[in-house]
Amino acid sequence: MSANSLPEGAAVWHSLEVDKALDLLDSNADSGLTPQETQQRLQKYGPNELEETAGRSAWEILLDQFKNIMLLMLIGVALISGFLDLMALREGRLKPGEVPFKDTIAILAIVILNGILGYVQESRAEKALAALKKMTSPLVRVLRDARLVEIAAKELVPGDVMLLEAGMQIAADGRLIEQSNLQVRESALTGEAEAVNKQASLKLPEDTSLGDRLNVVYQGTEVVQGRAKVLVTNTGMTTELGKIAAMLQAVESEPTPLQQRMTQLGNVLVTGSLILVAIVVAGGVIRDGGFKNIQELLEVSLSMAVAVVPEGLPAVITVTLALGTQRMVRQNALIRKLPAVETLGSVTTICSDKTGTLTQNKMVVQSVSTNNKTFRVTGEGYAPTGDFQLNGQKISLEESPEISALAVACAVCNDSVLQKEQGEWAILGDPTEGALLTLAGKAGIEKDQWNSKLPRVAEFPFSSERKRMSVISQVEGVATGDASSRGVDPAIAGFLQSEPYLMFTKGSPELTLARCTQIHLGNDTGTLTEEQRQKILAENDLMASKGLRVLGFAYKPLVEIPPEGSDETSEQGLVWLGLVGMLDAPRPEVRAAVQECREAGIRPVMITGDHQLTARAIATDLGIAQEGDRVLTGQELQRMTDQELEQNVDLVSIYARVSPEHKLRIVQALQRRGRFVAMTGDGVNDAPALKQADIGIAMGITGTDVSKEASDMVLLDDNFATIVSATKEGRVVYTNIRRFIKYILGSNIGEVLTIAAAPLIGLGGVPLTPLQILWMNLVTDGLPALALAVEPPEPDVMQRPPFSPRESIFARGLGSYMIRIGIIFAIITIALMWWAYQHTHAAGYQGNPEAWKTMVFTTLCIAQMGHAIAIRSNNRLTIEMNPFSNIFVLAAVVVTTILQLMLVYVPPLRDFFGTHYLNMQELGVCIGFSALMFVWIEGEKIFLRIMGKKAV
Repeated sequence: MSANSLPEGAAVWHSLEVDKALDLLDSNADSGLTPQETQQRLQKYGPNELEETAGRSAWEILLDQFKNIMLLMLIGVALISGFLDLMALREGRLKPGEVPFKDTIAILAIVILNGILGYVQESRAEKALAALKKMTSPLVRVLRDARLVEIAAKELVPGDVMLLEAGMQIAADGRLIEQSNLQVRESALTGEAEAVNKQASLKLPEDTSLGDRLNVVYQGTEVVQGRAKVLVTNTGMTTELGKIAAMLQAVESEPTPLQQRMTQLGNVLVTGSLILVAIVVAGGVIRDGGFKNIQELLEVSLSMAVAVVPEGLPAVITVTLALGTQRMVRQNALIRKLPAVETLGSVTTICSDKTGTLTQNKMVVQSVSTNNKTFRVTGEGYAPTGDFQLNGQKISLEESPEISALAVACAVCNDSVLQKEQGEWAILGDPTEGALLTLAGKAGIEKDQWNSKLPRVAEFPFSSERKRMSVISQVEGVATGDASSRGVDPAIAGFLQSEPYLMFTKGSPELTLARCTQIHLGNDTGTLTEEQRQKILAENDLMASKGLRVLGFAYKPLVEIPPEGSDETSEQGLVWLGLVGMLDAPRPEVRAAVQECREAGIRPVMITGDHQLTARAIATDLGIAQEGDRVLTGQELQRMTDQELEQNVDLVSIYARVSPEHKLRIVQALQRRGRFVAMTGDGVNDAPALKQADIGIAMGITGTDVSKEASDMVLLDDNFATIVSATKEGRVVYTNIRRFIKYILGSNIGEVLTIAAAPLIGLGGVPLTPLQILWMNLVTDGLPALALAVEPPEPDVMQRPPFSPRESIFARGLGSYMIRIGIIFAIITIALMWWAYQHTHAAGYQGNPEAWKTMVFTTLCIAQMGHAIAIRSNNRLTIEMNPFSNIFVLAAVVVTTILQLMLVYVPPLRDFFGTHYLNMQELGVCIGFSALMFVWIEGEKIFLRIMGKKAV
């Protein structure tokens, strides 16, 4: 077979015999490929590398910031303003001391700052693929032309014969040719922490899930133990790691709800502004009967355009999100992408991994069965404290000596160590064996003590074929005669007659029980009857159906140490001790978090690589699913079309034995159903789904670099409850963003209407310059808006469903509020403006006739202070609220008012901003008119209360 006729990676290698796989790839298990074949295949398949598609350059990202419609309008305003200043400079129309181009410079500075702010947020490079590349091995040992050579991993081709040994990172996907005691850690790909025992001789069904393909190995995984010879079947982008890289790059980032809402807001504001400018210019031309005052009308138009754009809004939103990230970090949620703070508040579905997120990632024994009795075991984690309960009642170990006997077997037939580190109990070794040591500790059996009472002298190690292990221990103090009278611990007194050795066996319950002929009862032994055997198997099935991992225990007295390799004959005629059922127990705080999700209208979903029985047991215990709810497995999901999955995705809360593509499909199906999805993950296999999800959440403790780089948020404690806390914070942030948008835009509409009214009612000149409007939008609007951003949450924030992520920024009354308040602002200010114009143009007025403009400027600014105090709550009156619950609002109001008065009464600032001195009577009138704004908003709340309505 030539290189050109090789299969394209579609062959299901795990379903093929070794010889068939070698034939397909035209390779030889003993000699590998020739240099000529290698070169041909390298040309055909390319190097064994992950390929990266080109993304946007830094310049493209920066230029994209200036495509925002509001910034484009401001750029236009700056250019026109600069042109008018240039004309005035040439014609000598500038007033004494007036600085030319100050409006242009100020506006362009705001544009540049907003552009930089957007660039900084968006330019964080996606490094998920770079982290993925780090998982590939640089060097690999292969057979080439019957010689063992070491080559660069990128030179591997399909058909190469690769040699593996402990500690190696696997450089390509391959079918095992032969293996010896091979264990591979595939957690990065499958999410399962335990190393997998591989077997070359197996031939598996085509639909076998990724985690169960025991005859193949994958790029990026690690050899923990043993050695193997492997036929390379897939390289580069056709490996499982390559498929993940391709999926990562295929996922396109969608704008967040906040970004979509800000785009909508900009479109509405700019369109409305342009329409209003056209009306004012047309009205002025009609009124004047021509274009003789076109420059004045252009100045009015420029001021209106600046007034309509909330220049301070991007900065206020950025600071608000940044403050939200700080609060979330204190709750163990690290936000990697700033808009994710607000996006969390829109989540409708949380798809969570099981291991370590919903559970403690600590195996805990839940149930023990001995002598036809099943005991419940209490306690949390690895702490060796807890009780044994029978029918809900605590029992003493004296009443059930068989528990102590079983606990001895758990401690002695064990290779792990239980120890206390910095006040926390921890395991060195296998988590399953750690759970057994904890169980023994609860029964008062400590491994260290029993290592001296029963020192190990030999063992038959665990293997995937035997599915059990045995330990042979010497019984200290036993010579001949009756064991019970020779200082043997009472816990094992019933095990012995005169034998000097004891063998303890643990493993698969069915296989261990099949080798038993007797059963331990109390302090004695008896013949194991068929009825007892069936009861034990039934209890094993019952435990397994609850999702427990079940181990069987037995022992055998020995007169001598069995020879090495005699396990088949030695492990016969055993005495049955009992069953131990364990589970990676749920985190105790997760039940309350799931309940809080339900109350908040958020649906939790479990997606795991674990078996369906275990998944169902945990999900039911936590309240994620109900008894009898459907569990969808990876194999079933594989057979579904996208349409079928979409029809089922709202009905399934548990997914078991899933692969990377499945997670991605589940997220996409939920999104097509209009759901807003948060997805957790820790492995490389989770990265595409994390990137696709509206909120990708990586694990901080167990997560790979790849998953963290693809995520929006990292859980520092890997805890589901932290997601719920972060979601609450997201809702608070969104509520506060809406609050200060109402605050800022209500005043902006008032400014626009006031400016537009001046020429229409026959007042001379523009009441506000672009520079003064920028001051209002950045300082008198910006500082109180920042203070409103830290408003504490309403008490019912998690007792309502999430607001639709697709709702308009103007939804739920925000648009009508802005227009209503803007009109009230305008009416109050226009009334003041009319009075001030008459006042400053009256005969005998001592001040500057242009002072009416400063009164308008001051009234608009101080009215906003009353607005800021009143808008803290939609429903509660200001006198009903604790004024110190948000001290920042009071501080912002005081500071902003002082700054505004400085613009009127400090000569250098007065000259720069073009204001005029106001006497105390004029300032008092401004404050009186401004107070009407506060009175109106409070009056609205009273009216809504009388009408029995509640603002949202």
